[in-house]
Amino acid sequence: MNVFEENQGELNGLQQLQAFLAGGRRPPIADALDFNLVEVEEGRAVFAGTPGKHAYNPLGSVHGGYAATLLDSACGCAVHSCLKADQAYTTLELKIAYHRAMTVDTGPVRAEAKVITLGKRVAFTEGRITDASGKIYASATSTLILMERRAAE
Repeated sequence: MNVFEENQGELNGLQQLQAFLAGGRRPPIADALDFNLVEVEEGRAVFAGTPGKHAYNPLGSVHGGYAATLLDSACGCAVHSCLKADQAYTTLELKIAYHRAMTVDTGPVRAEAKVITLGKRVAFTEGRITDASGKIYASATSTLILMERRAAE
């Protein structure tokens, strides 16, 4: 179930994500890559996961897409937490810098993102992935477009 489908039009973005978090739900991509939304407040979202062999590339390390997905999720939900009930968003651009490789030995990581600027049509965010000791693995900036949410058909 899409987070917008429940209580559509009744809850603002932060309330939607809080309900999603309280219900212990996660989107299908989070099932596939085994990560969770763990914190949300207005303008900030945190996802956590443990990179493992399920996300390995042929070189024997975690695929960069794992970090990209965590960061895109965190940046998007940071903006989602600022939405009115009738708004939606989508990512226009995601720029990632990979600081070091992740492996099964990395352990749990957190992708934390914050809204930097929220306009009427465009939002800018930044995020980073760190391990339990605070070591940075990847960072990102994201540009997202805000739009009116269409009614369910």
